[in-house]
Amino acid sequence: MQASPNAGSMPAMTYVGIGQIKPLGARIDVPEAGGGCGTSGGEGKASCGTSGGPDDMPQEIWDKVKNHPCYSEEAHHHYARMHVAVAPACNIQCNYCNRKYDCSNESRPGVVSQKLTPEQAVKKVVAVASEIPQMTVLGIAGPGDSLASPKKTFDTFRMLQEQAPDIKLCLSTNGLALPDLVDEICKYNIDHVTITINMVDPEVGAKIYPWIFWEHKRLTGVEAATILHRQQMKGLEMLTARGVLTKINSVLIPGINDEHLIEVNREVKKRGAFLHNIMPLISEAEHGTVFGLTGQRGPSAQELKAVQDACMGGANLMRHCRQCRADAVGLLGEDRSEEFTLDKIEQMEVVYDLDRRKSYQDKVEVERQAQFVAKREALAEAAALDVADDLKVLVAVATKGGGRVNEHFGHVTEFQIFEVSAGEAMFVGHRRVDLYCQGGFGDDEQLPSVVRAINDCHAVLVAKIGACPKDELAAAGIEPVDQYVGEFIEKAALAWFNDYRARIASGAVVHQDRGDAQIRQGAYTGTAEAA
Repeated sequence: MQASPNAGSMPAMTYVGIGQIKPLGARIDVPEAGGGCGTSGGEGKASCGTSGGPDDMPQEIWDKVKNHPCYSEEAHHHYARMHVAVAPACNIQCNYCNRKYDCSNESRPGVVSQKLTPEQAVKKVVAVASEIPQMTVLGIAGPGDSLASPKKTFDTFRMLQEQAPDIKLCLSTNGLALPDLVDEICKYNIDHVTITINMVDPEVGAKIYPWIFWEHKRLTGVEAATILHRQQMKGLEMLTARGVLTKINSVLIPGINDEHLIEVNREVKKRGAFLHNIMPLISEAEHGTVFGLTGQRGPSAQELKAVQDACMGGANLMRHCRQCRADAVGLLGEDRSEEFTLDKIEQMEVVYDLDRRKSYQDKVEVERQAQFVAKREALAEAAALDVADDLKVLVAVATKGGGRVNEHFGHVTEFQIFEVSAGEAMFVGHRRVDLYCQGGFGDDEQLPSVVRAINDCHAVLVAKIGACPKDELAAAGIEPVDQYVGEFIEKAALAWFNDYRARIASGAVVHQDRGDAQIRQGAYTGTAEAA
């Protein structure tokens, strides 16, 4: 994959060589634009990590991201992804990671139910893509590091290119082995690469990484973090030079790298990163990680949002990540991997029909365009209002896909969170919750945990809600709203917000700031609870 010879068709980028890296603490001149598109809004446009379209970026970039659920917030409502667990080895140790290779009970990175050979992985991908025609992306994200097992990773990609040529290929890596494998990545047209970068200061890195395995030796401390940092920056620069879209994942660890991630954002933008995904630390002790066992806490919802907001204007932000398992299947926020175990695939009659897949995806695009038009119209209506203040509130939304308010409160396992103001309804994250309805009845013991998860929201938009949870939410200061069933989320959120503002103006309600909320990450799945 060669970079386009037409320089005018590529996004503006600033390339910084390793020798040009400024010392931490020195003044950094952030360029006007990083990799990918710029952030905008209010006229139907948004950052690459949210929505966007051909007007926001070069056509060749749009073609890469328009149906990639991780690289486009808009696409994640409509398109599915799949991970295959073919890369079990890892060349570094992270204090927040504990890989589990035979686990169906947890939902977090590094966990898989079954390791696969490349042949098994390809067979599974073809079967899934035949049954889920909106599955457009295949990623290798472990359960170790995809480039620590390069033969297994690239054998999988090679066979998939032959058998499923319409599926986008991507991989995730810690970056240690990346520079030596950029040519191989480009050989197989892997044009989406995620690098986990948690620091640009080795002193910070030494608190996150106990060791790396480098040149046949195990290295520790600042020396190990220095080598890792050097390889990550070099690999990012090389991918940018080759036109590969890069997403940077960073784990927010309070007291260790929370403020430092603003520096990380600036540095990766200078090297052409397309997106920056700042994720909360998963630190429950039951997962067995070093940070979990030493009591390192994860961030609250407002702490996470504060760091993300502080990075706005730097590298474009991704806020819809679900920190998926290494064998996840389906839309972001769902996991259908149990439908496609190897024994079940053996009993399936698999027909990979490219025409059927394209026809289905064409229908998805019609729905997606309708969502885009509805959002643009709602924003135009909001912009036309004579609004003097800068009121902003968070709204939780119960949705099962398609970008609509279409889920019963009792069936929600995660809420999508939007920040709504007079001129925008911006997606800012999601919150996992315990399933409230158990066997058709509400479980009152679960309700407080649901309230804690959306405690910073002023309203929750649902398709339907029972009397008991409605009363509990209202008592907690969260308005349950069920009159926008089936509406597109942005349109419904802005309509509610305009009504809320009118009620404030009339004196019917008094606006009060909300508190913080609890992030529940890495939760045990229903399978574990049933057991």
